[in-house]
Amino acid sequence: MQYWQVVLPSPPFAVLTYEIPEFFPEVSAGLRVIAPMRGGMRAAILTASCPRPEFATKPLVWPLEREPVLDHAWLSMAESLANRQMVPLGHALSVLLPQGLRTAQVSFAADVPGLPKVLGPKEIAKLASPDMKKLLKAWEAGEVRVRLNPRKEAEARIVALVADPPWPIRPAAVRQAAILEYLYEHGSTSVGALTQQLGAGVAAICDRLVQSGLVRWDQDDPLQGLDDQGIAEEFAPSPDQAAALKALVASMEKWMGNTGVVHGVTGSGKTHVYLALAERALAAGRSCLLLAPEVALALSLMRAVRTRFGERCTRLYHGYQNPSLRQRTFLETGAEGEPLVVVGTRSALFLPMKRLGLVILDEEHDESYKQEERLAYQAKEVAFARVRQAGGMLVLGSATPDVKTFHAADTGRVPVVSMPSRVGDGTLPEVVLADISKHKDQQVPLAPEVEAELVRTVEGGDQAIVMLNRRGYSPVMYCLGCGEAAKCPSCDVGLTYHKSRERLVCHYCGLTVPYPSLCTGCGGGQHLPMGGGTERIEEYLDTVLPETAMVLRMDRDSVRRQESLEQILDQFARGDAQVLVGTQMLSKGHHFPNVTLVIVVDGDLGLNLPDYRSAERTFQLLVQVSGRAGRGERPGRVVIQTRNPGHPIWTDVIGADYESFYRREIEKRERFGYPPFSRLGLGRLSHPLQDEAAAGWIAQAGQLMRAAAVPLGVSVLGPAPAPLARLRNRQRYNCLLKAGDWPAIRAVFSHLLSANPNPRTMRLALDLDPVSML
Repeated sequence: MQYWQVVLPSPPFAVLTYEIPEFFPEVSAGLRVIAPMRGGMRAAILTASCPRPEFATKPLVWPLEREPVLDHAWLSMAESLANRQMVPLGHALSVLLPQGLRTAQVSFAADVPGLPKVLGPKEIAKLASPDMKKLLKAWEAGEVRVRLNPRKEAEARIVALVADPPWPIRPAAVRQAAILEYLYEHGSTSVGALTQQLGAGVAAICDRLVQSGLVRWDQDDPLQGLDDQGIAEEFAPSPDQAAALKALVASMEKWMGNTGVVHGVTGSGKTHVYLALAERALAAGRSCLLLAPEVALALSLMRAVRTRFGERCTRLYHGYQNPSLRQRTFLETGAEGEPLVVVGTRSALFLPMKRLGLVILDEEHDESYKQEERLAYQAKEVAFARVRQAGGMLVLGSATPDVKTFHAADTGRVPVVSMPSRVGDGTLPEVVLADISKHKDQQVPLAPEVEAELVRTVEGGDQAIVMLNRRGYSPVMYCLGCGEAAKCPSCDVGLTYHKSRERLVCHYCGLTVPYPSLCTGCGGGQHLPMGGGTERIEEYLDTVLPETAMVLRMDRDSVRRQESLEQILDQFARGDAQVLVGTQMLSKGHHFPNVTLVIVVDGDLGLNLPDYRSAERTFQLLVQVSGRAGRGERPGRVVIQTRNPGHPIWTDVIGADYESFYRREIEKRERFGYPPFSRLGLGRLSHPLQDEAAAGWIAQAGQLMRAAAVPLGVSVLGPAPAPLARLRNRQRYNCLLKAGDWPAIRAVFSHLLSANPNPRTMRLALDLDPVSML
């Protein structure tokens, strides 16, 4: 009798020991199986064989696959990530695996003499050994169809929003409104998830909304209809591109787990370099993974990839796809076969790709590559580990690299190739500042001279981009009765007014309140919108531009539906609209040759946040958005409005001088001991409001960590109330841990974990190398 340990990718994430039944085929680590547990059946994953335990064991019920999709290398990567974040392996697997691969809710449609035609896990568990062998033989021969439980199949259906608000529904249709609001806030969602959030009966309501044309049952592939043959593109590289390719190909084809940095200005043609590298990797029989920080950029990159390589060997993977498509892609990439090119966001890093030869992170500086919820990880670190493991090549590309990345290149630890010129005859745009320190009228977001330049640009037939990195209509709704701003009751942060939705919205917990509404403090009904967001800018521009000019808006609210994103980009690319207003979504990856003017409404936004990276983020954002201007035949111009024109950052932004900015920033970080000259961990502590016992323990937590930190050389700052001290009805504290290595930080935090008085209410999490200090 064989005994194996299995891990549960669902709560309680335990590691358990089971017998391998005699009818089972030969097993190996990574195989998914059905394991019996008290109260039902659970999906589990084999991890390692073990000696016969001293306690009684149960036999496993059934293998969920003929060959394990998860090989030893993949399991090793998952285990390493779990150990790094000090969480159980099962918890890590619950985040890394698609939903369908974590469930045992399957049934077997069989046509085997002497057996029922449909068997579930409970029925299989009751079969005698000869019947088990008979069923297994039929299953291995492909004569037994495995499917999701019919009820689960119905719950797995995806519903997607078709129309933007306001929606033409009756005021009394409260549940219809709730479903529409949920879809608007969270995107395409399964019926099962809607049922969990909004209660039973949502499927029938969704059917009525489908008939009304407000939602639809979603399709699998948003790229249906693209040419599936691939088009051989004539690629004549510029001198910069040719030099970069020569160096990168030579490094890649050593297949030794090398890393390279591509530092190319905006418009230098980095995408063509990526595609040429992917072509060489495919020719060598190695698969490629191209990552983008946002879904919009991933879709744009995917179109370029499919145009170059066709549909047969390309896949798309991101978190907004429906579960069945994500599961199918996961299984396809884990199967043996021809090499693939996969485009996706950070979650695509965990696809079980065989013979991985190339991983490219486009816009590698973007903080979207860091996940902080559920299981914290930095995509660059995972990518580095995967290419080292597979003997592939990691390419990090950006016009404004992460300071830590460039420091590694600057000190000779990572080779860097530079692309300092735009392709063709393009030149970088002229960048100027507009001092708005004396501009007091909040109703007019643009200084007179900036507004006049925008009007001249539009009247001259050119296009313009206007960026404000704040969505909504107004971030503050000031009550004229009591002088208090409308706040979220769960988070104690201001509610943002979204005029198009007629709602006040909390951007942290998602709470929405109809507007107009009464003040919760004094009961008054008059509010004054203060400050501006992209909605307000769009409304303002409609009043100052010529009547024939069309203004489009591109932010998280306007592109929640995939069709909206594509429509906005297509309209602006065709020249149907003259002005595109948006948030940082506009700043990278987009190519609009007719844009000759970029306006940054508030260049100071984010510059003085309580975060050592604030200057770096601001520089990156402004240089990237400046790069959208002048990419065609006509030169571009960028106007940045600021209240502090004397700030030293502007010299580097105006000259797009990354190296000058880097020298100043790296000197400051060395002086104060911030990364890359130290390792930084952020301990996040939170407890429910009104939990006085937990609040009293916070001070003890600080003393405990400081006592453990002294012999390890770790500096402990805090715990102190987080900048966002109350979110989702929880009181939050931050504790900064600074040391020379990661093990010392983890050792200190492990003392805190072991001393947690009540893990059910007191949440403790460690974020290594945090990108957000809020």
